[in-house]
Amino acid sequence: MAPARAAGPAGAAAALALLWLLVCAPGDAGSRLLTVADLFDRVIRHSGRIHSLSTALYAEMEKHFPPRDNELGKPARKCHTSGMLTPNGKEYAQKIPREELTHLILKLLQAWKEPLSHFNQHIEHHQELPDDSLSKAKQISNMVHELKTGVEKVTEKMQSMGIISNSLNGMASSEAAGLSISNEANMMSDSDFIHCFRRDSNKVQSYLKILKCRIMPENSC
Repeated sequence: MAPARAAGPAGAAAALALLWLLVCAPGDAGSRLLTVADLFDRVIRHSGRIHSLSTALYAEMEKHFPPRDNELGKPARKCHTSGMLTPNGKEYAQKIPREELTHLILKLLQAWKEPLSHFNQHIEHHQELPDDSLSKAKQISNMVHELKTGVEKVTEKMQSMGIISNSLNGMASSEAAGLSISNEANMMSDSDFIHCFRRDSNKVQSYLKILKCRIMPENSC
């Protein structure tokens, strides 16, 4: 399994690359500072890659670890983030204040940081999993850490421009919430875990798109 473990440096390099792209973009004269729209485009693309990886990993996990069935014969999935109040559908998400939607995105990402790290350590002991699956899991964990940093950068940019208020500076409560529910995530089966993460990664991407459109309605989305 050595090849899969070698994915760490690549993930770190990708993270550093994204951090640079969140500060400036290459140009004919070196680089230019990014606009809010540029920053949103980058985190949205990054979240899309995370969701695509999680979808592929879930398909691979289902082959090796079929989901548990409850007494009704339906998959028994209880996501550790189910207690979070998240809007279902674009119509409801559009009604949430910008600050609250931004906070929700960061809260979801924080809730997965510790569980993903633990999951990576756990699945390394599954000898039946192919190296490619282990590599995907590590990539996802690294990219979620980086996406949270990216969203924080976008948030700081919006605050400095007066687009949203500074009411998000008390993110310590969200960090504590993320840590308090990580034990629930660790008790899920492997396939359930990835199923739940895939669901939440799709929410994050959708909320980022909605937030961008609300801040820049000229995009007609």
